[in-house]
Amino acid sequence: MNRTELVQHVAEQTGLNRTTADQAVDAFVEAVMAATKKGDKVQLFGFGTFTPTARAARMGRNPQTGEPVKIKASNGVRFAPASVFKNALNSKGGAAKATAKKSGGAKKAGPARKAAAKSTVKKATSPRAAKKTARKR
Repeated sequence: MNRTELVQHVAEQTGLNRTTADQAVDAFVEAVMAATKKGDKVQLFGFGTFTPTARAARMGRNPQTGEPVKIKASNGVRFAPASVFKNALNSKGGAAKATAKKSGGAKKAGPARKAAAKSTVKKATSPRAAKKTARKR
C-alpha cells in the first residue's frame, strides 16, 4: 500500500473526501516525525511504538580497498508492533478476529517442546543415530 492508496482507504472508511483524508494522513505523519525528532516515543495502542534511535560516529572500512572511512553519527527510528497488531498478522481468521480478542499473553511452549525433544530421542534406534543424539545433549 502506498500513500495514495492509504489516503483512499482513509477516505472510504471515514466518509471524508480525499482532500480531507490527505490532510489527516499528512497531519499524522508530521506529528509522528516531529515527536520522534524531539526524542519522544510515539505509542499508538493496538498499532505499535515508534522509538527514536541514535548511532554514534564510527570508523568503517571500504570493502573494495580496505581503507578506513569515517561514518557520521545518524538518527533513525524503530517501529515495534503492538501485540494486537502481531496477533492480527499471524491469525488465520484475519484482522477482525484478532482485534476482537483480548490478548491475554502468549502461552508457554515449555512442556510441548520437552515432549518433542523426548520423542526424537526415542526415534534413534540405530547405534549411529544414538551416538549423534548423545552428542547433541
